Amino acid sequence: MLSKKTKYGLKALTYISRTKSDSPVQVSTISKSEQIPQKFLESILLTLRKAGILGSKKGKHGGYYLRHEPSEIKMTDVMRVLEGPIAMVPCVSLNYYEKCDDCPDENKCSVHRLMIQVRDNTLSVFRNTTLEDLSNE
Repeated sequence: MLSKKTKYGLKALTYISRTKSDSPVQVSTISKSEQIPQKFLESILLTLRKAGILGSKKGKHGGYYLRHEPSEIKMTDVMRVLEGPIAMVPCVSLNYYEKCDDCPDENKCSVHRLMIQVRDNTLSVFRNTTLEDLSNE
């Protein structure tokens, strides 16, 4: 299941992308428009800023802005920042691999084989989808 953090993060990024403004977008504006609790949204946007996806400006006309063109922001990057590993089980994760405690041989494990297929198909969707794709829908 997709966490609320990731769902709200995607909604906020899409909102910022759609504004196509040169000035930063205020957290309160995103919060009201997308019906996201403001305190939770602030935390999500800070995470995205620390990851280099967003930039921020302080002050009266401050807020958040995209640091890259929407066409350059891949969903793999966003998902890993907000959700963590893309793989559903650690034994098939490309970036966060861990051997499963209850599996004596990954090569003979039916769950392992299935989850590799799930991971690869999920990665294909995320790698081939950018923020621009979400913003144009």
